[in-house]
Parts: sequence; structure tokens; C-alpha cells
Amino acid sequence: MSDTNAKLIYMANQIATFFQSQPAREAAQGVATHINKYWEPRMRRKLFKHIEHGGEGLNPLVLEAAAKIRRPEAAEAVINRG
Repeated sequence: MSDTNAKLIYMANQIATFFQSQPAREAAQGVATHINKYWEPRMRRKLFKHIEHGGEGLNPLVLEAAAKIRRPEAAEAVINRG
């Protein structure tokens, strides 16, 4: 696991830890809302790539929230349009 992934996992898990104190029906949405609002597309791309490779080390709440997190366009598509 790279340092970048380790930091990303740590940050995502910190968010999940905070939202675990919320009612269960709101927790995953809270994680997704926070990530959608504060994480730039590059960070979200890395998160999805990590999840696609098994999501090792991620809090289950982050994995649950992934369905509600906006998936950014692939980096290549952004570069080709630029």
C-alpha cells in the first residue's frame, strides 16, 4: 500500500468514525456528503480505485457510502477535453 493510499484510507476512516455516532440510516449519507463536498475529484478517483482493488483497510461505513459518492470522470477524459 502506498503512502498516498494510506493517507486516503486514514482520512476516509476518520470521516466514517465521526459519522458512526449518527443514526445508522444517516451515517453512510453523511460520509458520502462530506467526501462529495470536500474531496477533490483526484482524491475520489483514488478512493474508487482502492475500492475496486478490494478496499483493504477501509471502514465498512466508507464502503457502504461509496454508492452515494460522486464518481469523477476518468483523468484521461478530462485531459483529452482540456
